[in-house]
Order: sequence, then C-alpha cells, then structure tokens
Amino acid sequence: MAFELPDLPYAHDALASKGMSAETLEYHHDLHHKAYVDNGNKLIAGTEWEGKSLEDIITGTYNKDAVAQNGIFNNISQLWNHNQFWEMMGPNGSALPGELEKALVESFGSVDKFKEEFSAAGAGQFGSGWAWLVKDTDGGLKVTKTENGVNPLCFGQTALLGCDVWEHSYYIDFRNKRPAYLSNFLDNLVNWENVASRL
Repeated sequence: MAFELPDLPYAHDALASKGMSAETLEYHHDLHHKAYVDNGNKLIAGTEWEGKSLEDIITGTYNKDAVAQNGIFNNISQLWNHNQFWEMMGPNGSALPGELEKALVESFGSVDKFKEEFSAAGAGQFGSGWAWLVKDTDGGLKVTKTENGVNPLCFGQTALLGCDVWEHSYYIDFRNKRPAYLSNFLDNLVNWENVASRL
C-alpha cells in the first residue's frame, strides 16, 4: 500500500490571518509535501521497506554516522515530519493545557524560557532543518534541532512540537526573517492541545 498525501486539517487560507498564507500552504503542502510522498513511494518500491510503516522506515534507514542521509530516509522522514507539522498548527488558537504548561515550567523554568530556547534552536539551525520540543528517553522535555529531514524518532524521542525551518516554510510570508517566522509560529500558529496530546 503506497503512502498518500494527507489532506490538510484546515483550508489553505485558514492560517492566513495568523501569518501563514494560502500561497505558502499551496506550495508547501501541495507541492513540497507531495514530492516527498511521490519520491518516497518510488524509492521504496520493490525494496525491503515496501509495506513497512513510516516510523519503521525512518528508524531502519537512518545512519547516525553519516552527514548525508540516503534518499529513502530523506523522503520518508520529511513525509512523516510534514504529516506532524500540519497537525501541530491550527486556525483556532488554543490555550496552553495545564498539564503541558506544568511540564514546560518543570523542564525550562517558564513557558517564555521554553519559547526562547525553541526560537534560538530554530534560528541557529544552519541551513535547512527543524526545531523540536521532544520528550526525551528519560521522560523530560527538551528542545532540539535537526538538520535536513532528521527527526526525533532517530534518537528514540517523542516529537511534541516541530517547526520546519526550511526556507520554503517561511520565505513567501517572512522572506529571510526566520526569527520572526519562529516567533509567529509559537505565538499564533501552534495548536497547543495537539502538542499536549503527544505527552
């Protein structure tokens, strides 16, 4: 069974008033995400990975000793990353659920300190990649950043929140102002209930 491009959980223009335009979503979801789906399906066809889950393919093809990952990993990992990314945002905004707020304060000292660390990770990721809030293997929360399509599954972590800092995620709306994009993401776009549900 080939992987399919999931529908966006909201209309293309649903995030426009919050800083992510319909044009960005049309390019990012309909073209970039679809390319990862199409290329991933082609690359796994006839291999040992055909019929396996996204998670099994990601953990099975990730090479911790390599700087450049293989094509199967790159496409399947980015397919998974984007599946999560759309769900982690929403048009309606949401208050920070108490359980998540408590966990953030315990791990970072305050919600604002978490936002500072997350924004710094995303802004400091050289080139393309992602900023993450993860539940680590010891159960604590931490902020990480990964290059290209690498994600928390590669390290046995649970992804609670991820922000795509590839240029195609923000250039239409923010040009080269990645820090402004990250601030807007945290303040206006995150669906905190979805994040809390991943705890």
